Amino acid sequence: MPPLMSARVSPEPATARGAATSAADAPWRVPLSDVVITEEDLAAVMDAYRSGWLSIGPRTAAFEQAFAEYAGTRYAVAVSSGTAALHLMCLAMGLGPGDEVIVPSLTFVATVNAIRYTGATPVFADIAGELEPWVSTEACEALITPRTRAIMHMPYGGHPGEAAALAALADRNGLTFLMDAAHAVGARLDGRPVGSLAATAAYSFFANKNLAIGEGGMVTTDDEDVAQQLRRLRSHGMTALSWDQARGHAFGYDVVALGYNYRLDEPRAALGLARLSRLDAENASRGVLDARYRAGLHGLVGCALAPTEGTQPAHHIFTIVLPPGVDREAFRRRLAERRVQTSVHYPPAHRMSIHAEQPADLPVTDEYARRTVTLPLFAHMTEDQQDAVLSAIADELPQA
Repeated sequence: MPPLMSARVSPEPATARGAATSAADAPWRVPLSDVVITEEDLAAVMDAYRSGWLSIGPRTAAFEQAFAEYAGTRYAVAVSSGTAALHLMCLAMGLGPGDEVIVPSLTFVATVNAIRYTGATPVFADIAGELEPWVSTEACEALITPRTRAIMHMPYGGHPGEAAALAALADRNGLTFLMDAAHAVGARLDGRPVGSLAATAAYSFFANKNLAIGEGGMVTTDDEDVAQQLRRLRSHGMTALSWDQARGHAFGYDVVALGYNYRLDEPRAALGLARLSRLDAENASRGVLDARYRAGLHGLVGCALAPTEGTQPAHHIFTIVLPPGVDREAFRRRLAERRVQTSVHYPPAHRMSIHAEQPADLPVTDEYARRTVTLPLFAHMTEDQQDAVLSAIADELPQA
């Protein structure tokens, strides 16, 4: 389950430093994730409520248009969650029983579950390395069979990883390249939004994501037919919405597919549109903190997800790999005693009971999952907060 996080309201922009709540009152001196809701955010949401139109409507359409431009695609379709985005993406790309989809095990379970929702079979692939915890192109290539229909990439931690190589592998083999871009909003590869490398990409706006609105998601594509199918599937397979009828653009509807109630509402769309305008600045702040972590942790632990040439990570999370032999749970408990929250991203999906029938030999994934710890990271994290994390780690681990 996604970790705990906090939120608060500030009249200052989210990139400003400084806490609105005293450290003594907060459960964590340094929470894993934190969201600042500005007065501009609140005004956008209140305008949506005052409009009297709360279901999908003009603000959702504006959010979709702005997000498509930001993501470098022709179309973006807003939905109720990142999981809904993944499900509809898999359905719209025609996955079904008998199909295999190569997917990382090191991901949140929704990535894998969405494949199974369609009746298709996930095939787990190993990661590239202990400090490169994104799915390996070489590992994916070895898993291709006549039943393989698609490769699903998850840019772990907001790093593009091997996205370009995976896209090329899929193209060479006539496969569909899909992306769970939940971590990657704002990530770029050679200046190109990383999600645009895929035929379709699914984004999450959950409360701990870089673009947080509480619950919500988006699917992007350049294919007009896919976009139209996504729009219908998110609303019961209907050919017209209430908003179409309210504007006089339709006077009835047909149902042409077995769809779902996956619509995004207007207040959350308004919040997303307001927050999108400062996303690049917030991601840049995360990047500064990422670099500062690396400098402060040098010689203590392995720092995963290092930016490489041509990449602009979204810096969604910051993960370390503890030295062999360190008791991770004891390490986390001692940091918690100092009111520093940590997490683990992720317990591998192939080790979960629900996927036990899909055995996989993933030695690098297993080793990373045993030793990784996720440290606090959020756009307005202060240097004092980050120093508290660094000091706690230094006290627990010997210098190399």
